Amino acid sequence: MDEFDWDSSPELNITPLVDVMLVLLAILMVIAPTVIYEEMIKLPQGSATQQIQEKAPVHITINEHAQVIVNKENFDLETFSDNFYLYSQKLDKEATVLISADKGLEYGIVMSILGAVKQAGFTEVSLATSG
Repeated sequence: MDEFDWDSSPELNITPLVDVMLVLLAILMVIAPTVIYEEMIKLPQGSATQQIQEKAPVHITINEHAQVIVNKENFDLETFSDNFYLYSQKLDKEATVLISADKGLEYGIVMSILGAVKQAGFTEVSLATSG
């Protein structure tokens, strides 16, 4: 009887394993593009049927004589803050406010109008420019 050598390590032949894996990889690469997976998804109908309503903007115009016009209604500059607050109760607070002012007016007048609009609760306020 031959004595077994415990120090020697057997060599593994992995060539058949690599051949089998390459064949499986080739089969997978050929079949994968032709596999079609489709799942029917039921989408909620609420968002598709609801109509988006556009809010009418609020136009504020200040002319060269410091007269304030809001949606074709005249306001006095001195009492604009209080009167506009009362007037704005019937307006939608999410509507866009567009302020147009004459270029000859003082900066403070326009900023006081802007402050009154912000105090009334409007968040989308824009200053109109001509260029």
